[in-house]
Amino acid sequence: METIIRRAEACDIPGILKLLVQVDMVHHNGRPDLFKGPATKYNAEELARIIEDDNTPVFVYISENETVVGHAFCVRKQNVGDAVLTDIKTLYVDDICVDEAARGQGVGKALYEHVKAFAKAEGFYNLTLNVWTCNPGAVKFYEAMGMKPQKIGMETIL
Repeated sequence: METIIRRAEACDIPGILKLLVQVDMVHHNGRPDLFKGPATKYNAEELARIIEDDNTPVFVYISENETVVGHAFCVRKQNVGDAVLTDIKTLYVDDICVDEAARGQGVGKALYEHVKAFAKAEGFYNLTLNVWTCNPGAVKFYEAMGMKPQKIGMETIL
């Protein structure tokens, strides 16, 4: 079987949960003051609801041995009738993760390009995401994909 990228299905939940722990640990290692580690931000039941919802499309990269080696969580957003913001449709990428064992093999780029093509085909104006500065590899990856900073979140630890 060749590698494919498709919408996630219920059978993918165990593989997605494994990747979500890896995501959390990257953030925990960078900001243990904010991220508990090892944990997942969704449980299996929550993931099932997310996967079924067309407003939150989830894509998975399936390897030749039929395992989930990457995922991309997306959220459809639009500010209709806002006093300041225009009504553009945005596809927000909530999370992209590639299994540690598959990094550097083009999985992340393939997922990103798939999400970008999906957004274009669905008539979205832009693709947005947040990236933690404690994850410089991700920052570098998204810059290599052509993304540019839209806004910057700042903090003071008290």
